[in-house]
Amino acid sequence: MAFVVLDRSKLQHNYKMLNTLFAKKGIDWGIVSKMLCGNRSYLQEIIDLGIGEIHDSRISNLQKVKELKPEIQTVYIKPPAKRSIERVVRYADVSFNTEYYTIQMLSEEAQRQKKVHKIIIMIELGDLREGVMGEEFVDFYRKVFELPGISVAGIGSNLNCLHGVMPSPDKFIQLSLYKELIKAYFKVEIPWITGGTSVVLTMLHKNMLPPSINHFRIGETLFFGANIEENSTFEGMHDDVFTLSAEIIELHEKPMVPVGQIAENPSGEMLEIDESLYGKTSLRAIIDVGLLDISPDFLIPLDSGIEVIGASSDMLVLDFGDTEKDYKVGDLVNFKLKYMGALGIMNSNYVEKRIVN
Repeated sequence: MAFVVLDRSKLQHNYKMLNTLFAKKGIDWGIVSKMLCGNRSYLQEIIDLGIGEIHDSRISNLQKVKELKPEIQTVYIKPPAKRSIERVVRYADVSFNTEYYTIQMLSEEAQRQKKVHKIIIMIELGDLREGVMGEEFVDFYRKVFELPGISVAGIGSNLNCLHGVMPSPDKFIQLSLYKELIKAYFKVEIPWITGGTSVVLTMLHKNMLPPSINHFRIGETLFFGANIEENSTFEGMHDDVFTLSAEIIELHEKPMVPVGQIAENPSGEMLEIDESLYGKTSLRAIIDVGLLDISPDFLIPLDSGIEVIGASSDMLVLDFGDTEKDYKVGDLVNFKLKYMGALGIMNSNYVEKRIVN
């Protein structure tokens, strides 16, 4: 069997480091929980950290957060779909928005539910995912400002999520200027400029952010200690809050080159033969996870002598040629996970979720 383990003490350690950093900088922040895929036990772990705000891109996950702790502020971090409006207003205190039509529907629903729904207006800064174009922003805000049941809690941006456009001081100065435009035109102070995600933390550490950037939303660095800009781990943080363990279900010495005519496999991949490996063998293992659960590209064996060869839908093949350990069928192989790998494995109903420490 295969299972994911969340290490509570490592999670708490990473949280304390981030919380101390943000407190020193006078910055509000929330945890992005989407990687947890609505797992109630794991959601309870982040609630128990003491955070006052949780962000997610699935409204069903925010519903679970509200059921576990109603007073936590919940933030829906993508523009709402028309057919989700009622649930967004019910379970999200705040939502990210880029369409006036959608905000009109949020306004109508907020009035029906006798609520004031807060919104963050997302502004396009170049990565070309969600965001109002800058030249349209003032007119957009003017219309939104008049809607009943709606409160503009802030403006924000997303970078690096689609095309890999990196944050820079110039881009955040530009974002800050939109807040000043609102103040000048409408005599209104917007509480948040939420420009900060995990990819922006390096700039914060280096004191490169304008002081007006006063809100962050963090997931990857909390769970993986990730310094995304430098492709490393922040000093003192854990990169293995989550680990995957999978059981060896076959272990044999086998040829290193397949035998027979080669065609595309079910994933559409065509193997390129390394002719230098003809006649050679290695110790190969099969473990009980596969592409249905995770891409092998996102697995990092804790035993450096193990190489990930590939995967089919339900099984993953490993080469044990360089390991010094004496593995047997039934033993567990342990992995660290990359962010997208953890997201996939957390979404698998076939992998057990555990907590230690």
